[in-house]
This record gives sequence, C-alpha cells and structure tokens, in this order.
Amino acid sequence: MNDQSNASHPGESATPVEVGSLADEYRLAALLLLENGRPKVPQSRAPFRMAAIHAFEIHLNAFLLHSGHEAAQIRGFQHNLAARADLAVELGLALRKRTLEHLHTMSQSREFLIAR
Repeated sequence: MNDQSNASHPGESATPVEVGSLADEYRLAALLLLENGRPKVPQSRAPFRMAAIHAFEIHLNAFLLHSGHEAAQIRGFQHNLAARADLAVELGLALRKRTLEHLHTMSQSREFLIAR
C-alpha cells in the first residue's frame, strides 16, 4: 500500500526567497493581464484579479516562512488571506488598516474562489 502521508508536498522545501520570487512572477503576470481588461466588461478583469490575489497570498506565505512558520501550517490556511495577514501583522509586518480590512472582507466573501 502506498503511504501518501509521508509524501512531501510540492514546494515543501522552497525557501522564503524562492517563494517570494514566485510571488513576484505572479505580480508581474497580474500587471500584464490588467492590460487585457476592457471597460464595462468585468469578466475581462477576472484573470488579473485572480493573479493579483494569488501574488499577495504567496507574498504573505514568503513572509510567514521567513518568520519561521512551517509550510504545512501555512497551507492549512487554504486561501484565507485574513488569517495569513493577521499572523503576519502579529509577527511585525506593517499593513495599512484599510488593507487589512480589505483582506478580511475578501476572505469572508471567499473572493479567491469566486475569482477562480
């Protein structure tokens, strides 16, 4: 029988710098996708929104990894940006109050899943 519980998760060994570099690539992709958005066609901005949300999530992951948290714990947040952001703020990340509020609103509305 194949024991999957001991199998390593993809990206498990990635360093905070590597994760941050991946986040930067998603941010750059989001900026390129933004150019494809068309006025009065909200769906045309959905790919940008998805990539931008994902970039922010990965940036938070890099910060949490750098702060000593395990990748498995971070994965346990699933796509909850509020939980990641709250922990990051506790660890010293400076976020504007409105940014933190927005992340909470996005998490409550499950915007990541809607954009996907």
